[in-house]
Amino acid sequence: MAENVVATYYYPTAAPAAMEVCGAELGQGAGDKCFDDDGRPKRNGTMWTASAHIITAVIGSGVLSLGWAIAQLGWVAGPAVMLLFSLVTYYTSSLLADCYRSGDPCTGKRNYTYMDAVNANLSGIKVQICGFLQYANIVGVAIGYTIAASISMLAIRRANCFHQKGHGNPCKISSTPYMIIFGVAEIFFSQIPDFDQISWLSILAAVMSFTYSSIGLGLGIVQVIANRGVQGSLTGISIGAVTPMDKVWRSLQAFGDIAFAYSYSLILIEIQDTIRAPPPSESTVMKRATVVSVAVTTLFYMLCGCMGYAAFGDGAPGNLLTGFGFYEPFWLLDVANAAIVVHLVGAYQVYCQPLFAFVEKWAAQRWPDSAYVTGEVEVPLPTRRCKVNLFRATWRTAFVVATTVVSMLLPFFNDVVGFLGALGFWPLTVYFPVEMYVVQKKVPRWSPRWLCLQMLSLGCLVISVAAAAGSIAGIASDLKVYRPFKSY
Repeated sequence: MAENVVATYYYPTAAPAAMEVCGAELGQGAGDKCFDDDGRPKRNGTMWTASAHIITAVIGSGVLSLGWAIAQLGWVAGPAVMLLFSLVTYYTSSLLADCYRSGDPCTGKRNYTYMDAVNANLSGIKVQICGFLQYANIVGVAIGYTIAASISMLAIRRANCFHQKGHGNPCKISSTPYMIIFGVAEIFFSQIPDFDQISWLSILAAVMSFTYSSIGLGLGIVQVIANRGVQGSLTGISIGAVTPMDKVWRSLQAFGDIAFAYSYSLILIEIQDTIRAPPPSESTVMKRATVVSVAVTTLFYMLCGCMGYAAFGDGAPGNLLTGFGFYEPFWLLDVANAAIVVHLVGAYQVYCQPLFAFVEKWAAQRWPDSAYVTGEVEVPLPTRRCKVNLFRATWRTAFVVATTVVSMLLPFFNDVVGFLGALGFWPLTVYFPVEMYVVQKKVPRWSPRWLCLQMLSLGCLVISVAAAAGSIAGIASDLKVYRPFKSY
């Protein structure tokens, strides 16, 4: 049992009393209307709410680095690599969706989380490795989102500074206070208990992501018109402008940036667990949501990335809206960066809920009689009384504080984004979904399908290792000149 602790969530079963109350209120058989087949409260998610969750997780800060990524690869390889990642993400997400239930897709045992699915289909060291990678990736994403949000808040200040004092003014401002502001906001929102209660936040964040992506796209189009032509080349930034080795490292880092932009598999099962019970099966609905969300995000990525490169060519900034490729209209940049901040508040919560839930379920199973871990305290508010779990409040607050402090020490947007994309892409987006699907569907070893799946996995492993190497080289280069807490 100890071997499975890191890999299992523990959900309390529905209380019989609650079932009786529901039946008494609504009539005979009403229990089925209040609870799903596993005894948990009825899920109400649809394809559209699932798509909103995915878009919230996917169209994040990564979209802003795509112009820079395409600048490293050029007009031929850049869009091709983006399309390749979108197809791989869609395919492996479809494999993963089939692993939500073990056995029959409509009546089989539910796997509530990514780790539950891994635990149901795989065993031994693979489960331990997956648990470490998933939660390490979540911590990394939290750090990356804190950095991105602070940079956007900083950009609002700098855009107004440039507007008032001229583009030649350095306008040096520290990002540290803005990271603290973002951290305080996340402490507040992290107290929302679970996925079922943050649909409104996901929908708001999805709207914000379209807002700033559209502004970035619009500004890119205006810049192309102002330039009277498309910038850039077929092969990207030329050797001479950078050294041959830098060209290699930058190209590899671009792969990591694009991989990060498509990374959401580690929370796919959790999103799928919000979908209402069959018919149709949750996997069918999730596959439809994946088609919609990946198609929408790919279209936006192509437009934003390609337009950013078309507008600035080899000089495309690492972050389209904060690297000050654009200075005017300053108020529109303020709107776009404010939308980024609102979006990242929601995306942070969507990504971190699995880690929050795991620690809390493990603690509840470990200390079931502890009032601190399982009890609730009533907190009077001006309009109503709110119940707060003390362990949830302290643990989630401590997590947000820790990720905020680390973000202050490593504010390298592009390099961190590339490294996170490389770290999570192969194992969580490709390897584990492929391995679980092989077990779930009993794909014969050495059969044509098995060989194709393994070749896909091996190819993505090579890409992930190369992208991680490029990002580590970038971080090492940044650390040579960086001083913590200094204004830039």
